Amino acid sequence: MSGAQYEVYAIKYAHHARRASENFIGGDPHDGPMPLDYFVWLIRGGDREIVVDTGFSKAVALRRQREHLRCPTEGLALLNADSRKVGDVVITHLHYDHVGNFDLFPAATFHLQDREMQYATGRHMAQPVFSGAFDVEDVVGMVRNTYAGRVRFHDGDAEIAPGVSLHFIGGHTMGLQVVRVATRRGHVVLASDASHFYANMEQARPFPIVFNVADMVEGYARLRALADSPAHIVPGHDPLVLERYPAPAAGLQGIVARLD
Repeated sequence: MSGAQYEVYAIKYAHHARRASENFIGGDPHDGPMPLDYFVWLIRGGDREIVVDTGFSKAVALRRQREHLRCPTEGLALLNADSRKVGDVVITHLHYDHVGNFDLFPAATFHLQDREMQYATGRHMAQPVFSGAFDVEDVVGMVRNTYAGRVRFHDGDAEIAPGVSLHFIGGHTMGLQVVRVATRRGHVVLASDASHFYANMEQARPFPIVFNVADMVEGYARLRALADSPAHIVPGHDPLVLERYPAPAAGLQGIVARLD
């Protein structure tokens, strides 16, 4: 592969014990434990660092009954990344577990799809079935960042750095985007919630928090088209990520996985 190549890391910051029946539309006939892990991601190449999503706080974890393990900024610090200096943050979508803590990135420009802001501030938020996964203070905060000139909006696919591109998927939310990264092993796709688990995309069994089921299912094919192989797609919440990829150092086992 020619051109820019990046290191890519998944950083676990929280956990939620739940059952398989909660992770698929229509439940699961072999119901059993199938927990969620919560990640943020770091893309690093040359003198550039890009963070993908910003997680949620300890206070939000308490309110939503999630196990908060560390502030995402503390996870980034384990890789010597300073959230106060990061220049670009991709917000894959505005659900509470992907856009909290944005205030801990004071130097960042936030990258967001037009349709995601439309969704999070529009008519659908009057319905709890859609609004339940949003935190209104996060959304209002991102509106304030927009007025401050700190949000760069995208209408579909866009390259934000050589070898790093955003791709509109939708489905899970109106404006969900994924991130494609050029690495030493090929193009890796950070799927975020386009596929929470490997099983969602591999079995075409959608996750039940969804804006448009058809777009979510079509998104699985889009992920495969963007990645160099199915093994280059990294789901957004699967604990298997930390098993399938190595830790960058012995002390980071179970916390950080190197994806490139």
